[in-house]
Amino acid sequence: MEYKRLFTSESVTEGHPDKISDIISDAILDAIMKEDKNARVACEVTVTTGLVLVVGEISTTAYIDIQKIVRETVREVGYDRAKYGFDCDTCAVITAIDEQSGDIAMGVDKALEFKTGDEGDGFGAGDQGMMFGYACDETPVLMPMAIYLAHKMAIKLTEVRKSGKLPYLRPDGKTQVTVEYNEDNTVKRIDAVVVSSQHDENVTMEQLREDILKYVIKDTIDEKLLDENTKYYINPTGRFVIGGPQGDSGHTGRKIIVDTYGGYGHHGGGAFSGKDSTKVDRSAAYAARYVAKNIVAAGLAKTCEVQLAYAIGVAKPVSLRIDTYGTGKVSEARLCELVDKHFDLTPSGIIRTLNLREPIFKQTAAYGHFGREDVELPWERTDKAEILRQEA
Repeated sequence: MEYKRLFTSESVTEGHPDKISDIISDAILDAIMKEDKNARVACEVTVTTGLVLVVGEISTTAYIDIQKIVRETVREVGYDRAKYGFDCDTCAVITAIDEQSGDIAMGVDKALEFKTGDEGDGFGAGDQGMMFGYACDETPVLMPMAIYLAHKMAIKLTEVRKSGKLPYLRPDGKTQVTVEYNEDNTVKRIDAVVVSSQHDENVTMEQLREDILKYVIKDTIDEKLLDENTKYYINPTGRFVIGGPQGDSGHTGRKIIVDTYGGYGHHGGGAFSGKDSTKVDRSAAYAARYVAKNIVAAGLAKTCEVQLAYAIGVAKPVSLRIDTYGTGKVSEARLCELVDKHFDLTPSGIIRTLNLREPIFKQTAAYGHFGREDVELPWERTDKAEILRQEA
């Protein structure tokens, strides 16, 4: 068998049960942030046949109608009638919400450095843990090619469904792309594409496969990357009528690799959706991407991974690590010096720099938190690239 250098990443549409959960969690977060920018939110959602369960710890002065938010969000996704297996108007919505633990709040409200009189920001990290950010020059948005194309196809699946171009499609769907690399780690071609979409029971597989190849795959992937040996698997099981929460239960935070880099680089394990920005699982992962992207945009490396780590109640990261996988134009020690000088990586510094007190999170819940071309996200800016380039 011929050896190929392959890498595969997947994405899912907003109708996937795990993604419905993520979107509802972030819809609730955004609604709270509109009213109370200092709220503490950790909201998780489980969906299954006929049921949405909202749980978590929320401390806020805002009043929001969780039932209404849940039903509007499910309607936007497209589950708005019983024959789809899930109905926004008739599903049960159960809530079990408590306040943030006072023990945790004590550490977040005032950082250890602030309490002891040392230099430090006003509040500390909401938890311990490590977060990773990644960037590479394979695509215009400095993301790995496989996850970049998988997301684009997932967005296209939703677009052709909602526009009525392919009206027989239903909200649940998955995409997958396998990229073949040259020996120098540059992209060579697309080796395989997988698309599975929920559909009306009356459509033929011949029509569905022909339409998805034409309107989703060929309309999304540059034809220069496809060749006569590219393999296409479109609804390979042959039938996908039962989907969404009826087909499988879903829960917030179960698609963390889809949310980030598709398996490229490392992952700290923390989920994003439903968490306010004092939770470094989310805000520090955004900051790490911001740092890595600016390093690559500055031309200081072709590939860059940034690791940050925090201790609960402590403002400054307990560690910063930069790995350029041998592609760096300057030493990794020098990059760490530049990052320490030009990026404030305390929780409050990240929130200020990236303006994370605003209700911007629902739009990130599906189709990835990084490398987005359809929405503007503050951690995707490359405004530090020029000064990094000059000082390096």
